[in-house]
Amino acid sequence: MIGITGATGQLGQLTIKHLLTKESADSLITLVRDPGKSQAMFADVASRHFDYSKPDTLTDALTGITTLFLISGSEIGQRIEQHANVIDAAKRAGVKTLVYSSLLRADTSSLMLAEEHKATEQRIQASGMDFVILRNGWYTENYTQGLQAVLDAGVLAGAAGYGRIDSATRNDYAEAAANVLTDISAHKGNVYELAGDASFTLQGYADAVSAVTGKPVHFESMNYEGYKQFLQDVAGLPEGFAHVLADSEHHAKDGGLSGSSDELHRLLGRATPSLIEVIKQSL
Repeated sequence: MIGITGATGQLGQLTIKHLLTKESADSLITLVRDPGKSQAMFADVASRHFDYSKPDTLTDALTGITTLFLISGSEIGQRIEQHANVIDAAKRAGVKTLVYSSLLRADTSSLMLAEEHKATEQRIQASGMDFVILRNGWYTENYTQGLQAVLDAGVLAGAAGYGRIDSATRNDYAEAAANVLTDISAHKGNVYELAGDASFTLQGYADAVSAVTGKPVHFESMNYEGYKQFLQDVAGLPEGFAHVLADSEHHAKDGGLSGSSDELHRLLGRATPSLIEVIKQSL
C-alpha cells in the first residue's frame, strides 16, 4: 500500500494521476487535511485525515501503509518539526520505505530553503527505515505562472543575474516520483539529484518568451533587496514568500538553481520539455 501526503497539492495531484496509470486505486491512500477534497478529485482512492502538525493522530492514519511518499510541507519555518512528526509516526506504524521530496543538493545548497530539507533528510536516514530521497530542482512554473504579467509589462524582473537555471515542470518531478514509488525495491537507499535537461538564464527566458509570443520582453536584473521589494509591491506576495524567492534567485547567480545531473532524465526515460515547449503550453 502506497500512502501519499499532500495529495491535493499541485505536486501531489500530479503524482496521483501518474500512479493511477501504473497501480490500481485500491493500492493507494491519500493523506490530507481535507479528505473530502481528495475524494472529489480521486473518487476511487481512499483518503485519510492527515495533519503534519498533529502528531498524536498520524500513527493510526499510517496503519497498513508500506511505502510512504512524504511531500514536503508548505509552511516554511515549521517544516523541521512537522516532517519529524511524520517520520516518527511512520516508524511507529511500521512503514517500510519512506520517499521524500527534497531540494536539489540539499546537503550543500546555500539556499535558505535547504536547511529544513537537510534536517529532514538526516532524520529520515537515522530512522532505520528504507528511504529514497528525491532532491527536486526548481519548478519551471515558478516563472511561467507569471507569464501574462511579464507580457503585459514587457519586463521580466529577477535577481538571478546570468546564473543558469536547470528547472523542470511539476509534472516531470511527479512522474519521476510515481516511477520510483511503483518500483521501490530498485531505488531503496538512493539520493537522486533531479534537474531538467534544458538549462537557461533569465535573459534566455525573456528571449524565449519574446520568440514564442512576438512581444518584446526586457530582462531587468535586480539585487536581492530590490527584487524582494518588487515581489511584495508589484507581484503582491507576502514578505516571507518574497524573501524565499528573492533568496533563491540571489543564490542562483552562483549556481544555486543549476544542476548537471541526468538522473531526472533517467528516472523518466525521456528528456524534460524544452523551455519553448513549456512556454507554449503555458499560454
